[in-house]
Amino acid sequence: MTDQNTHGRISVRKGIPSDSDHLCHLITALADYEHLPRPTPDAQTRLIRDAFGPDPRFDVWFGEYEGACVGYAISFYTYSTFLALPTFYLEDLFVLPTYRALKVGKALFLHCTQVAFDQGCGRLEWQVLRWNEPALGFYNHLGGQPMSEWLPYRASRDEMAQMLGEQC
Repeated sequence: MTDQNTHGRISVRKGIPSDSDHLCHLITALADYEHLPRPTPDAQTRLIRDAFGPDPRFDVWFGEYEGACVGYAISFYTYSTFLALPTFYLEDLFVLPTYRALKVGKALFLHCTQVAFDQGCGRLEWQVLRWNEPALGFYNHLGGQPMSEWLPYRASRDEMAQMLGEQC
């Protein structure tokens, strides 16, 4: 999928192993944007393995502006037992701030939406941080609906170990 706009050429493509540096750079930029710790070198090694190794755990999509990687999305599939269909889960969607007004994010999101639709998914799901007003506005404008009936839960590795330890 390619999107042509008045500011130049936008394209979206699936990542390949030679994109490892682009992936790490953009994930670091996302961490800085969200005021989170940057991935350690060990984490970056795992990201590259899990994205581009022999048994990928997720897909990476790059948004390019005039050939430069300026954004990315990470996706994977879950499954809805009630729909009996796969769900396309969008883990990350990030565009470098200076390229956001050029609609690279919209191209990435619509590309992922098309992949989900083409793969027969019953749902496309993602999460947005409550404080991220620009992202909330972006997704609302595109027609995304916040889910009020579900609360996101998470357990870290340490919390999982604690849960498992309490069962013994």
